Amino acid sequence: MNDILPRAAAEEYADWFRTLADPTRLQVLAWLARQPAPVPVRAVVDAFPLSQSTVSHHLAALTRTCFVVAERRGTSTFYVVDPACLRALPAAADQIMAGASGICCSPSLADLPTPGLPARTTTTTQERP
Repeated sequence: MNDILPRAAAEEYADWFRTLADPTRLQVLAWLARQPAPVPVRAVVDAFPLSQSTVSHHLAALTRTCFVVAERRGTSTFYVVDPACLRALPAAADQIMAGASGICCSPSLADLPTPGLPARTTTTTQERP
């Protein structure tokens, strides 16, 4: 059995994670995910203390990697989160981690609930020398 992730999948997943590695893009994606309907680029610009060109740059990266969908309506472009791509992200992490992605080792994330699983609690103990 070949345990190596196929190169094409690794390249696609790496592109996804590079896109999400930018904190501003994560903020834009999170903001878009909380909107009840597609929003025009002007609304995104108004929501962030960034220039139009910077917002457009981040939206283009999110669109290129399918996290958001851009739709032209007249002279404006409207953006909405692509639910199909967002559903694929946990599956990608699961494939990368060979099914072990439910284990979170980050102290800042360990207490976050995982869908379908009860929230975990962590305790910190200090060893004495």
